[in-house]
Amino acid sequence: MKKIISAIALMVILFAGCKNKAEEHGHEHGLEPLAYTLYSDKSEVFVEFKPLIVGSTSKFAAHFTILGENFLPLSEGSVTLNLIVDGKGIRQTTDAPSVPGIYRLSLNPTTAGMGKLVFDIKTKNFTDQITIDSVKVYADENTALAEQPEDAGSSDITYLKEQAWKVEFANAPVKKQPFSDILKTSGLILSAPGDEMIVVAKAGGIVRFSGSKAIIGSEVSAGTNLFTIASGDFAEGNIDAAYKEAKANYEKTKTDYERASELVKDKIVSEKDFQDAKLKYENAQTGYNALSKNYSSNGFSISSPMNGFVKNIFVSEGQFVEAGTPLAAISKNKKLILQANVSQKYFNRLASITSANFKTTDSDKFVSTADLNGKVISYGKSASANSPFIPITFEIDNIGNIIPGSVAEVYLKSFPIPDALVIPVSSLIEEQGSFFVYVQTEGESFQKREVKMGASDGINVQVLSGVAEGERVVTKGAYQIKLSQASGTMPAHGHEH
Repeated sequence: MKKIISAIALMVILFAGCKNKAEEHGHEHGLEPLAYTLYSDKSEVFVEFKPLIVGSTSKFAAHFTILGENFLPLSEGSVTLNLIVDGKGIRQTTDAPSVPGIYRLSLNPTTAGMGKLVFDIKTKNFTDQITIDSVKVYADENTALAEQPEDAGSSDITYLKEQAWKVEFANAPVKKQPFSDILKTSGLILSAPGDEMIVVAKAGGIVRFSGSKAIIGSEVSAGTNLFTIASGDFAEGNIDAAYKEAKANYEKTKTDYERASELVKDKIVSEKDFQDAKLKYENAQTGYNALSKNYSSNGFSISSPMNGFVKNIFVSEGQFVEAGTPLAAISKNKKLILQANVSQKYFNRLASITSANFKTTDSDKFVSTADLNGKVISYGKSASANSPFIPITFEIDNIGNIIPGSVAEVYLKSFPIPDALVIPVSSLIEEQGSFFVYVQTEGESFQKREVKMGASDGINVQVLSGVAEGERVVTKGAYQIKLSQASGTMPAHGHEH
């Protein structure tokens, strides 16, 4: 009988033990991880960890992204995690990520209460600090479970850091800023006045190119020899004959002038004859110097009038030209003209235009006239009979990749729009005539929002509805999120759950 009672008691004890273990196991899975996403000027941290409990080790999976052009993962450097409660702190340092971007840390809190978590980042290129305020440390697990909020569920799109780090990705906060009403039109890039000169033939004859400098695109200095014009056996307009004649006339008039200079002292020749001899000599000297300056046995040399590059050549090797024929165009290419054409119905808005964004047909990148020291130099006051458009002209610096003669797509900035909500054009995704953006709600959670747009300057666009100030909109990688959502596949990742 005693054996039967002992067996029953043992079964009760074992059952109770199993029940306690099951409850403990259930508690562990009942604690849902906390997630935080914070930004500094240099970094983004997305971290997940279980609620902090005194005497229990909490593991952290901290994802660090370097803010920049493509939001790359932090692949080197140390991260120190500090927990501070009531002025007392504990910390752990990890000298390198377990994989690029992900640092694994752990803390075992010793003091319950409201505290803060501080991430100190040190790399060879920068240091940074990101703080999570108001993080509670619970005295025991039951208290943590009792205060854990109910899971409300979420329809957000999941796009992992491991995915974002492999593509061109970036996000930016929606900001209120000054914007402008926009007039979209077309235009033309031209060389600025005084920035280009035409080299002309100073005598008639056959054109010979002088070395490699007489090639389109070649850099030249003032005085660089470009062409030689030779007369060959031409009976008329022969440079050689003209040079010899000018030289002979110069030498004869020089002799006559020197002789008259001596004779006038003794009044053998009159003052009038002396002045005539002097005038003939000076005229002959001017003509001879003009020819001899650029003349050689090979012909008459034509040189560049300024520093720049050879923009165009108008003649061919061996071609006969007459004096005054254009041979080449030399351009400094430092200043350019952007000439945009505006419809007559917008004439009253021309005076309010101060800048523009534009891109040429051979480029996908918009540039601003303001970034090129641009200024409006004129706009038309009337339309001509040949065109219904009125021109407005900007002078801009040439940064080296804008080609004169290019056709441009132009967004003229007109009346100001104060406190406009603005996002980059690159944020937009078009679907059947509607436009959408992806808003990052957490480090790896996104919402697809339809937006209503206002004015666009080619670089940024005004948003009238769909997003709020301060929300972070994906500016690069929106299509990758869309494709990932459509495929429904995600790479495995090592978050702490």
